[in-house]
Amino acid sequence: MSSEFTRLSAVTASVREVCDLVPRVGLTLGSGLGGFAEHIDVVARMPYERIAGLPISTIEGHAGRYVFGFVSGVPIVAMDGRVHCYEGYSAADVVAPVRVMGLLGARTIILTNAAGGVAYDFDPGDLMLITDHIATLVPSPLAGAHEVELGPRFPDMTEVYTPRLRVLAHEAARETGIALKEGVYLQMPGPAYETPAEVRMAAVLGADAVGMSTAIEAVAAHAMGLEVAGISCITNKAAGLSSAPLSHVEVQAVAARASKEFASLLGNLIGLLGSPASSRRAP
Repeated sequence: MSSEFTRLSAVTASVREVCDLVPRVGLTLGSGLGGFAEHIDVVARMPYERIAGLPISTIEGHAGRYVFGFVSGVPIVAMDGRVHCYEGYSAADVVAPVRVMGLLGARTIILTNAAGGVAYDFDPGDLMLITDHIATLVPSPLAGAHEVELGPRFPDMTEVYTPRLRVLAHEAARETGIALKEGVYLQMPGPAYETPAEVRMAAVLGADAVGMSTAIEAVAAHAMGLEVAGISCITNKAAGLSSAPLSHVEVQAVAARASKEFASLLGNLIGLLGSPASSRRAP
């Protein structure tokens, strides 16, 4: 039986046949946040369906493609849309595009998403820097046969989200006057939105925001030894905290309204990552 690393190596080789750009940063663009792709000095676009071995995004608002190019002179590869377990994919399939970004050369992964606010002081349109996550309710991408090329069997998860990147994110936010909040993100299986009881459970567990992606991608990237940053766009108050019904259309609309601040934050953060001094910054 072919190993997961063998599959991902073949995907990586096929991508390099089309684009030989070696990215420094890998970026995932969540629901409603794909507009950031317009801020990339594009070298190549590669739809997932044209890359044998990669899952295909089926969710509205997720273009489902890699975008290669430059932001503030920094070479990047962006996932313009992601895939999710609720689409019927395994955890290994869901994290495959992120792992490929690492195999292509990215040493820093920035994960973004649209999320529901659990913390009472979070409002739609807020941006939250992820400080930690709870992934207990979703499958682990590390389960199954251990493949040393993808990381250790028992990786330490004390600091999944790299402290150095959190410092840089706050610096990027200050430069643009953005009130960047912080919090813990909890990944739910989806695709149904959470019930009010589940939101109360999330709060008891220590979550500030909930969503249906990101945490397992962070686990896979961290296990590979990559630096990880996570940013949530709070698109709604979670169920039970507001009388408004939840819908994917509203999630996309709020994310689109927050896109200007989001783009400024990401652009500044990536620019700081390209600064020689950034490697010396520490919390």
